[in-house]
This record gives sequence, C-alpha cells and structure tokens, in this order.
Amino acid sequence: MSVEIVKPRIRGFICTNAHPIGCRQNVQDQVNYIKSTTTTNQTGLNALVVGASTGYGLASRIALTWAYAAKSLGIFYERPASGKRTATAGYYNSVGFHQLAAQDGFSAESINGDAFSDEVKQETVDRIKGGMGKIDTLVYSIAAPRRIHPRTGAEHNSVLKPIGQSYTSQTIDLNREVVTDVTLEAASEQEISDTVAVMGGEDLEFWVDRLLAEDLLAQGATVVTYSYIGPELTWAIYRDGTIGKAKEDLESRVNKLNQQLSEKLGGNVYLSVNKAIVSQASMAIPVVPLYMSILNQIMDAKGTNEDPIAQMGRLFTEHLGPDLSPTLDAEGRIRLDDRELRADVTAEIIERWGQINTDNFREISDYDGLQHSFRNLFGFDVDGVDYDEAVEVEIDIP
Repeated sequence: MSVEIVKPRIRGFICTNAHPIGCRQNVQDQVNYIKSTTTTNQTGLNALVVGASTGYGLASRIALTWAYAAKSLGIFYERPASGKRTATAGYYNSVGFHQLAAQDGFSAESINGDAFSDEVKQETVDRIKGGMGKIDTLVYSIAAPRRIHPRTGAEHNSVLKPIGQSYTSQTIDLNREVVTDVTLEAASEQEISDTVAVMGGEDLEFWVDRLLAEDLLAQGATVVTYSYIGPELTWAIYRDGTIGKAKEDLESRVNKLNQQLSEKLGGNVYLSVNKAIVSQASMAIPVVPLYMSILNQIMDAKGTNEDPIAQMGRLFTEHLGPDLSPTLDAEGRIRLDDRELRADVTAEIIERWGQINTDNFREISDYDGLQHSFRNLFGFDVDGVDYDEAVEVEIDIP
C-alpha cells in the first residue's frame, strides 16, 4: 500500500508520473461515450488488441467491449508503481478498464509485456487456447519508440526526421511557450531502416502469421491497424520523412496480409487512416503540436472534432462491426481523417499558419486546450477529480 498526493511532473512533452483516479475517470468517460451512442449487442466476438492501454488501442478495446460485448485480450507494456514512482498512465488506464468491464459483466484479460517479443506472442497463444476461443477481431495499435528484434536481437530506435535534406519550419517550444523555427537534419539510411523496423508492418505480419499457424483466427476474421497521412503542411517530417517510410512499409504488408487472410479464411486486413490526436508521441514531433493547436480550434468551431473514442466508435459501428462493410478509398483504406482533411479546414489552417507568432498563438490556436489534453493523458486536469486528496498508487490489474 502506498498512499500519496499526486501532482503532475511535466516538462515540455514529457510527463513522468500519472494519477490513478484521473486515468480511471478518463476510461469511464470513454465508456460513457460508447454507452450514449450505441446499444450493446451480444455478438460473442473475441477481440485481441495489441497496444491496448492508451490512445486508439484503448479506445478500440472500449468500443468493441461496450458496443459488441466482445470478450477481449489486451496486450500492452506498462510500468506498475514502484517506490516513489507512480505507475504509467497506460497501466492505470488498464486497471480502470478491467474494473469497469467487470462491473458491467464483460470478460477481459490482459498481458503486460513486450508485444514485439516471441515470449509475449507465445503467452498470447496459450491464453487464447486456454479457453478464449478463436479471434474474430485483431486490432494492432502499437506506437513504440524502440524494438528489440525477436529474430536478430538487434535494437532499433525510431527517429522523427526528414529524408534527403534538412527541413526548417516553425513550431511551439513547449518549455518556453514561444513560436520558433526548428531545423531537423536529414535522416541517415540506418535511421530510416531502424524507424521502419520499429514502426513498419513487420511485427503485425509476425502476429498474423503466428495466429494463422496456430489456427487461432476465426473464419472471416478482421484485422485492423492504424496510420496517419495528414496535410501537406506536415509531409516533410511525416509522410515524406522517416515515419512515412515506416507507414509505407505497413501499408504494403497490410495489402499482402489482406490477400493471404482472404484466401485462407475469407477475412480481411484493413488500414484505417485516422485523425491527428494529442499523444506523448505526437507531442514529440516538431511542427505537429503547433499544427494540432490550430487544427483543434478550427474543428471545434465547426463541430467536427473527434477524440480517439469518437473515432473508434465511428470505426467499429460504421465500418468494421459484425455485418458491416467498410467504405474504402481508391487504395483500399478506411479514411477516418476525412474531417481533418476537408478543404475548408486545410485552407483555414494554411491561412493561420502564415500569421501565427509568439504574440498571437494563444488567440489563433487552441494551445491551452492542447496542453489540457496532454495533461489529461496522464490523469491530470480531469473534471471531478480532487488532486489534493491522497490516493493509492500501487494498484494491481484485476
């Protein structure tokens, strides 16, 4: 037992602690959203969510559970509380998810370990064979900065860099809270290769191949993974940069796996292109926080903004639920970024981008809202939580 008052420890885009009650309330709010927008259907779905503790992965698990009463197995790599350190936000999110799922009578299990490893894949196989039943829906939503390759033992670290030449643009310095120029040097071939190894599609392919080999995917199974394209404004460091190369690799493997799953099980593998959201990963990408500050203010004003649970609610009730056929673009992708990339939205972003500076960025962007959303990720600034009250920080996942 370790009871303490938890205050945020944040510098720039790094937060080193999390609030257990705030994180649980965040999960509760997402559950409430799905309950308010759907009616739970008892479908008997079995869902495996790889990367289930934060962001789109957590939202996917919540949507599948409360929209379809899915029995779920979640895979994540999160640190429990130890000594003077709180657990990670993802750990507390998972505690909250399990508590709420049990409260509403849903079956859920989790594995806390490195999803890139063969050991965790084997443990997953054992859990599924232990009584869960074949997987109907596999969600792959990992956004990790580092990967130890299970076959070679090599360590790969991803980088956020342009390719071919350096790139200079404006960004928000989150420590000094000023708009300033930032220059990113071009990535080396090794950095490109490492980023593809971490953020590309090889591990998804390993997961699908393993489940197929063990006959653990159901007839007609659906696999979905997530990507981002964004506006031309961010392409130099995203679509045309090292992350973009990784996403190209992911997309090519999705196409190959889709053909494979279709032939073997009559199933499908989809790539869903989602909207930009506030996350620890996105806040670390130069230019992107400034872009999102402008984007969110514009989309809020138009009433079109969506957080992860709204996006995943739309994905699993309009595109990928039982008896649904997804709407696909010319490249066979689901496009949940349609509202972000609307012509009127992108035109207004470009206009503000040319005007924004240190003196006016709080007026023509929602920087304060961005900071609020970032703190929310770690259970801080959550409505209804008393941050002066001591709370238990050493909590087991049920």
